[in-house]
Amino acid sequence: MGLAASRHLNARSIDHVVLERGEIANSWRRERWDSLRLLTPNWQSRLPGFHYEGADPDGYMTMREVIDFISRFAAVSDVPVRTNTTVTCVRRTDTGYDVTTTNGNLRCRAVVLASGACNVPSVPSLCQAVPPSIQSFTPFSYRNPNDLPEGGVLIVGASATGVQLADEIRRSGRSVTLSVGEHVRLPRTYRGRDVLWWMDRSGVWDQRYDEIDDVTRVRRLPSPQLIGTPQRTTLDLNALGSAGVEIIGRLAAVRDGQALFSGGLRNQFALADLKMNRLLGTFDEWARSHERDAEVDPPERFEPTHAPASSRLKIDLRNGELRSIVWATGFRPDYRWLDVPVIDDKGHLRHDGGVVEAPGLYALGLPVLRRRKSTFIYGADDDAREVIDHLGHYLATLVKGRS
Repeated sequence: MGLAASRHLNARSIDHVVLERGEIANSWRRERWDSLRLLTPNWQSRLPGFHYEGADPDGYMTMREVIDFISRFAAVSDVPVRTNTTVTCVRRTDTGYDVTTTNGNLRCRAVVLASGACNVPSVPSLCQAVPPSIQSFTPFSYRNPNDLPEGGVLIVGASATGVQLADEIRRSGRSVTLSVGEHVRLPRTYRGRDVLWWMDRSGVWDQRYDEIDDVTRVRRLPSPQLIGTPQRTTLDLNALGSAGVEIIGRLAAVRDGQALFSGGLRNQFALADLKMNRLLGTFDEWARSHERDAEVDPPERFEPTHAPASSRLKIDLRNGELRSIVWATGFRPDYRWLDVPVIDDKGHLRHDGGVVEAPGLYALGLPVLRRRKSTFIYGADDDAREVIDHLGHYLATLVKGRS
């Protein structure tokens, strides 16, 4: 997101610098597991003035391809990046902001926070009660199944990360138990097109944050159960259950060496199915009203999620059945270095479409920042353009005020 902002700042001839704590595309290089691919099809890989030009527009980039894509964009855009420069403090001053880094200090009139929402894994505090004989992993520390000890694996969380890791680890021959809470079910393809084609064409992805009734809740929804594979595979709980993954309820507590799980799987499944079918109905209505039915396959509906006849409510973590836990429980931003009172009591940045509650402070890359697609590469250009427009007007006002 910082690179996209830089492209628009350059277009406005606004002097700036992009600070990167590691290398360009650092999080893709250092904080992803080996087999991960983008969830979005390649044709949706777009940045300002730059887009995918390969031979497989309907495929999904590998991590190596994503790194190359972002690195090429930085090179052709002549982005003024200072790599290996960690920001340790941002503080408000009378004239703007003081930025302290590991490579010296900067003074500026405005700051764009483009560190995103996935700085650190969000692991529940109950992890502290897990017996020391169980090894814990997060998506940042897990690279491939060889990292795990032999034996059973508990994966906590069934959003995109959880279902992908459950599938990969089960294929390695390990026994996998998947703990499921609230989740968003989506098919990989619908009526012959990628489901994200429908999100794009029907306008769902362009829905603005100020058009959504409860944007705070929408911003905190889990990521949809999708996987990017050459086969365009749908990976849902039915597929995982058929492959031998044990599906159980949400992890509620760890007490005296026992992992305790909630009931109510049927209700969770029914709610996820209901929301998916409602969205598919929106797609169908769009196709009818825009006379696009002839371009796609007929409407379809998918089997409901099958709840197991019974699911365990308790697992003894001391008997050797499980040897490791993967906490696929989401991510959160890390603003410990931001010395400006704009963080709420849950650690979230207070902002209005990326305009933070402090003059000259902006954000990019957060969920539903300005549109539903904000956290995806596909959403970077539109969000960055509008946020930098606001920043440009703010700077112009400062200049006018001194004249």
